[in-house]
Amino acid sequence: MIMSIRPWVVVEPPDDRGLRRITVGGVEVGSAWSPSELRTVLGRLGYPKDMDLTDRSSLCWRGGDSDVWPDRAWRRRSVMVLMVVGLLVSMVLNVVIGWPDASGALTFAQRITGVLFVLSGVVLGAAAVAAVDYWGRRQFKASGAVVLLGAIVALATDGLLLLLWFEEREYTRHLLVYLPAVCWSLWALCLLVRQKSWQGVPQPKRFAAGVVATALLTAVSLAYSTMYQPAAAPMHFTLNAEFGKAWKDENLPFVHVPLTLRMKNTGGIPVYIINDLYTVRGRVALYSPEEKGLMTEWRQSVGKQGAREGEAELYVDQLRYFTVSSGRFYESGNSLDVGQEHSLKRVFQLPEDVGYDTVSVEVQISYMRKDRGKLDVEEFRSPHPSWNERDRRYYCEPAVCGGQLIYRGRVRHNNNLINVTRKPRYVTAVWSPGGRFISSISSFPFNFSGVGDYGEERRELERYGAARARVDSEISVAELLQSAGV
Repeated sequence: MIMSIRPWVVVEPPDDRGLRRITVGGVEVGSAWSPSELRTVLGRLGYPKDMDLTDRSSLCWRGGDSDVWPDRAWRRRSVMVLMVVGLLVSMVLNVVIGWPDASGALTFAQRITGVLFVLSGVVLGAAAVAAVDYWGRRQFKASGAVVLLGAIVALATDGLLLLLWFEEREYTRHLLVYLPAVCWSLWALCLLVRQKSWQGVPQPKRFAAGVVATALLTAVSLAYSTMYQPAAAPMHFTLNAEFGKAWKDENLPFVHVPLTLRMKNTGGIPVYIINDLYTVRGRVALYSPEEKGLMTEWRQSVGKQGAREGEAELYVDQLRYFTVSSGRFYESGNSLDVGQEHSLKRVFQLPEDVGYDTVSVEVQISYMRKDRGKLDVEEFRSPHPSWNERDRRYYCEPAVCGGQLIYRGRVRHNNNLINVTRKPRYVTAVWSPGGRFISSISSFPFNFSGVGDYGEERRELERYGAARARVDSEISVAELLQSAGV
């Protein structure tokens, strides 16, 4: 075989990873980490497998002879594996967080948050593939820049999760993922910056400007949808309670009084009805033409059984109230969409000589906005009677608690960032015909003692947009009896 004066094969100096490029006639034909890989490349070109690598008539060595192979394969592969694993873990976490919001959130801002997290997962997946090339033979010039972008995205998303966690500092199993992920992303970013991984990009300044702009837009969008909860669509309800025309029972000395209850969502957001109660009460009072003074008569009424401390009336003393009828008019956990109306008609009975001077009805509802959270309706709809001894969690002696129904179900925030940085939250509703009407949202277990973190309850009620609405109406018994012809 005739050789020219200039060697056919040139082995270039090792780069910062120990990889040496191989050229033949000025054309790159491959690269090698070790002498065995060099023989493999040359073998594909027709060179004998046992050729003498020290023969300078066949090979030209630059930047070191055949003994200079600085690659530390175990170290390089360990870094590559650690980088790929970290990127893949962050990718899975971001997709798991973002997909529920991207596919099922009720508001546009929440869907955008979900889409951003899913897209960041796609970027992290691409960065994991690029990491294999970057710590390999670097056939793709921009692989280092893509890995750097992935590390920046991982630090931004995992850092946001950690910041949200610090707001409440509650243990959640997701903390075991994004806390190590933040440490990993800091290590990865420092390593990539030290290696100047962006140098393979044709226009690194434009790439850097694009990364910064994207990061700022993403941060603003996430901050808007996560930290800021707009109140541009306030809740409005129309509640109405009306007594109808009474009629006399021909067989019994009773008067039947019809009652119509109506509820309509006149706001711009659908809601869950957590609890509802209507109570009909009869009022008994001691009338006197003597003017004792409003304050005197009010002080004498306060403390009487069934009296209302917030009511005072001249010529009327010792006000007392008795529950005539009480019940529900909407199933717990059901939703009420925008513009939807619900009505209910009931009939209660009064003796002809009942002795009440007035009859009043009070309607109360508690609700939660559906754009803030999703209630586990199937779980919430199953009531727990307080007198059921087999259900020890909700049992309370009837002598202490009387009879109550407890409704409790898991609620998930419509921004999944909240769910993965907080303990589970539960909606609790307590109802009894005697007027027990409690609605709360909290993380602590249910108990009858009332012991809990009321500060947390207030925060959660505000976070999920929970509130109450009520209406009452009153009519004189004389008017009812007159309408019945008594």
